[in-house]
Amino acid sequence: MAKIRRLPQSVINKIAAGEVIERPASVVKELVENSLDAGATRIDVAVAKGGIEFIRVADNGCGIAFEDLELAVASHATSKIGDAEDLFHVRTLGFRGEALASIAEVSHLRLRSRTPDSDSGGEIYVEGGLVRSLAPCGCPVGTVVEVRQLFFNTPVRRKFLRSTTTELGHISETVAKLALAHFRVHFTLTHNDRPVLQLPAAAGLLERIAALYGQDLADSLIPVSSEDGPVRLYGYVAHPAFSRPNAKMQFLFLNGRAIRDRNLQHALNEAYRGLLTVGRQPVAFLVLEMPPEMVDVNVHPTKQEVRFLDSGRLYSQLLGTLRREFLSSDLSTRIPAPTPEQDGDSWRSPHDPEKVRATRQQIVEWAKGELQQRLAGNLATGSETAKAVSDTAHASSHSSETARPALRSGETIAPGEQRAEHKRDLATAVVELRSAGSGASDFGQTTESLGRKVEQGAHPELGLGSEAPAKVLQIHNRYLITESDEGLVVIDQHALHERILYEQLRQSLQDGPLTTQQLLIPEPVDLSPVEAALALENKELLAELGLSIEPFGGTTVLVHSYPAMLRHMSAGDLLRSVLAALAEGRSQPDRATLLDSILHSLACKAAIKAGERLAPEQVRALLEQSRQVLHSHHCPHGRPTMLVFSREELDRYFRRT
Repeated sequence: MAKIRRLPQSVINKIAAGEVIERPASVVKELVENSLDAGATRIDVAVAKGGIEFIRVADNGCGIAFEDLELAVASHATSKIGDAEDLFHVRTLGFRGEALASIAEVSHLRLRSRTPDSDSGGEIYVEGGLVRSLAPCGCPVGTVVEVRQLFFNTPVRRKFLRSTTTELGHISETVAKLALAHFRVHFTLTHNDRPVLQLPAAAGLLERIAALYGQDLADSLIPVSSEDGPVRLYGYVAHPAFSRPNAKMQFLFLNGRAIRDRNLQHALNEAYRGLLTVGRQPVAFLVLEMPPEMVDVNVHPTKQEVRFLDSGRLYSQLLGTLRREFLSSDLSTRIPAPTPEQDGDSWRSPHDPEKVRATRQQIVEWAKGELQQRLAGNLATGSETAKAVSDTAHASSHSSETARPALRSGETIAPGEQRAEHKRDLATAVVELRSAGSGASDFGQTTESLGRKVEQGAHPELGLGSEAPAKVLQIHNRYLITESDEGLVVIDQHALHERILYEQLRQSLQDGPLTTQQLLIPEPVDLSPVEAALALENKELLAELGLSIEPFGGTTVLVHSYPAMLRHMSAGDLLRSVLAALAEGRSQPDRATLLDSILHSLACKAAIKAGERLAPEQVRALLEQSRQVLHSHHCPHGRPTMLVFSREELDRYFRRT
C-alpha cells in the first residue's frame, strides 16, 4: 500500500473539472449561470468549432472588481455564500466556487470585467490553471470570458468529444434551457460568426417558447397553474398530438434552474396516461417556485438534480393540476386547414365577405340533408346503399347538357341527382346486430354506473348537443360520420368503444370487485406451462378482475366466473388476454399500474372491431355512452378516437374564405 499524501492543487482542480466540465456545453452553462447571477439583462454567447476551439460569453452584469480577479479563478472562492448555513438557502444558480477554476485548469482562459463604479476594468489570463498575466484594461461594464483550446492538457477527455455538429447541438440546447428559465433576458448564440439563436427579452414564457420552437407549438399549449402553500406551479403542456419520441421536450425549472427529477417526470407521464400511444412522450414547460429551504440543490456536481423536502406532495400537485386541466380542455384531434402560406393566394374566395358568411355552412348543410335522406331510406330497407353527389361540377361552355344553376348556401341535393358529369358514391353500412349481443344494451353497463357522469348539456369534447345527433353515417364498417355544433366529426368506432369499456371497467374496479357472471358449468381452458404458472401465481388478482379459476390438472384451469360486462368474450380468450397483459407488466412498478395495463388489454379485446357492421341503435348507444366518459377523444392506448373538422376549416379546404 502506497503512503497517503495530499494531492497537488492542480490534480484536485482537474478532478473537479472532470465532474463539472464534461463538454463545451458545460462551460457555456457555468459561464451563463454566472452572468445571470450577476444580474445581466443581455448575454451573448459565441463559439467556434462546436466550442472545442473557442467559447466567449459576454454580459452586462455587475462585473468583478479588479482586486477580486485572481480570487475569481481560484478553487472554491465565491461571493454567493458565506457559511455552511447558506447552503440551505441558496438563491443563486452557482454557489460552489469551482466553475471558473475548473474551466481555467483545462483551457486557456481570459477574463475581462468592470464594475459600474470603476473607471476601468481588469484582465486576467490563465493557462492550464496558472495565472500568466493580470493587468488593468479598458472594457464596458460587465464581464467577458473567453475560453480557448478546451482540454488542451487532458487529451484523453478531448478525444471523447463528438463532432462539431453534435457539440453545437448540446450548446444550443443548454442556451435554450437557460433562455426559457430566464425569458426576460436577451440571449444570442453564434457559431463561427453565424447567428444560431436571437432571443430578445420576452414578456412571458409563452413568447419565449414560440421564439424557440415555433408558433404552431406555442398555439397548441395548454396553460396550467396551481398553488399549494408556498409552492407555485405554472407553465404549459402540449396537446397530445404534439408528442415526441423522446423526453427532450420536457422542461422543468426550479427557481430559475433547469433540473431533472424522475418523480416529477413520472407524474407528468401519469397525467398523460391513455392520451399518448406507446413510445411517445409529452411536451411540457413547467416552472416550480418555492422557498429555497424546501429543496437541497447541493446533491450533484452539475446541479441538475435536486432533493425536495416533500417530493410526494409535489408529485400529487403536478399530477392533480394536469388532470384537472385536461378534464376542462378540448383534446380532440383537429385537422388543420391549409394556410395562405401553404397554398399561395389561390385559396382566397372570389366572393365578398357578405357572401362568404352566407355560404359558410354549405358543406355541413349539404351533409345534413343528404345523410338524413339516405339514412331514412336505409333504415327502411336495412340494406339500401346511400349515394350522394359532389358539388364539384363546372358546366362546360361546350357541353350539350343543360347546366343546373350553381348550388346555393343551405341548398341540398335530392337523392340520385347528378351535378354535371361528376358523381361519387358514399357507402353506408346499416346492418344486423352483433351475433352474440342483444342490441344497443350490449355496449356495456348503463351510464349511471360510471359514477363520474359528465354534466348534461354540450359534450365537452365532441361538441354535441344535449341529445345524440340523429344523423350518423357508418362508412367502411369502421368509421362513423356525424355533425357537431362546430362542424363535422369522424369517429373510429373501435377506439371510441375501447375508451368506453376501459372507463367502465376502471370505475367498476374502483367501486369494488367487478360484477361477475357465474358459469353453470365451469369452462376448462388449456394453457401453456408459462401461462398456467402465471395464472395460478396471480389467482387473487384474477379474482379481483372477476375471473375465478382453479387448477384442473396439468396446464388446464377451470374458469368459474368472468366479468359480466365482457360476456361477449369466451372465457378462454378473456383469460389469455389477462395473462398476456400480466406477462408484459411483470416489471412494472406497482399493482395499480399493472391493473391498468390489464384493463387496457381487456377493453381492446372486448370492443367492437373495425370492419364490424353496426345497427342504427348500436351507433346511437355508442355515441350516447361516449358522452358519459372522460377522455373520449382518445382511446386508452393514446390513439385519437375522433377527428374534428370545424366549419371554418371545411370552408378553407374548399377555398370559401
